[in-house]
Amino acid sequence: MEIKTSDAGNVKVLEFEGHLDTNTSPDAESAINALIDGGTNQLLIDFSSLEYISSAGLRVLLATAKKLKAGNGAMRICSLNDTVKEVFDISGFSTILSVSSDKDEALASF
Repeated sequence: MEIKTSDAGNVKVLEFEGHLDTNTSPDAESAINALIDGGTNQLLIDFSSLEYISSAGLRVLLATAKKLKAGNGAMRICSLNDTVKEVFDISGFSTILSVSSDKDEALASF
């Protein structure tokens, strides 16, 4: 998995490419925690290049949302493909987390 980081105003944008699963979730969690520890409190995770997410990846997202909320921050997720959206819908994460159809919509929701 590859993780790209960029800025959109006060929002830090992470783009995950590939698979977010048991093997790659520690790297994703480390990248996210480094941003939060560095002062980031608004995070957009762009899944436009993510092909697959497992329960390990979902746990990373839930932990991140809790950390940001505790620090008066927020996380948004955008651009889920059909496979990832199905995992979000079945697990209930599409109702727990703020999910937008695209990056512009997600950025406007902060």
